[in-house]
Amino acid sequence: MVQTSTVVTASVATVATGLAAYAVYFDFKRRRDAEFRRNLRRNERKQVRAEKEEAEASTQRLRGLIKAKVDEAKEEGFPAGVEEREAFFNEQVMTGEMLSQDRMDEPLHFVFRGCENNKTLTFSLPFNLASKMIDSALAFYKGLKVYPAPGDLIKIYDSTVPKPILDILADMIAYDGDISIRTRPSSAGINLGDIPNVGLD
Repeated sequence: MVQTSTVVTASVATVATGLAAYAVYFDFKRRRDAEFRRNLRRNERKQVRAEKEEAEASTQRLRGLIKAKVDEAKEEGFPAGVEEREAFFNEQVMTGEMLSQDRMDEPLHFVFRGCENNKTLTFSLPFNLASKMIDSALAFYKGLKVYPAPGDLIKIYDSTVPKPILDILADMIAYDGDISIRTRPSSAGINLGDIPNVGLD
């Protein structure tokens, strides 16, 4: 009777020999057959092109979704009164912060694809995570719309909001075009031109 270890060893040796033989055959074909090399390069280019098109399509879908969300927010309108604006601002910023914290609880799913010369990095986000990021950025955007000094708020967002959400927010601001993010000069500051020059005596 044949022992189990002998059968396992023979099976592993057969598989290893088969893999080694295929590697030698593949290397031989790659070195000797010009048509085989052309097909390999063609397949690599085709794969890189497909990945690039997929990334561009994904970016276009994301931008379309961002534009739709901004348009929807504009249609809903924003409060006009000072107290209503303040309450709306606080509510939106709190919502944005909660959604951005929820984002941290889920891991990102990275997919690495590449070939020898053209290294590409593609990372995919689960749909619910991307949706939370957009909703978080939308809440920050709504808060920014009612804030009296958007430039100052952008500086605060820059130091507190996670970068992916901040990038989406930047796309929203760029699409909107109505938000002036320039900081206002301080009226309480000192004008250095008014200070008399004191000479040395």
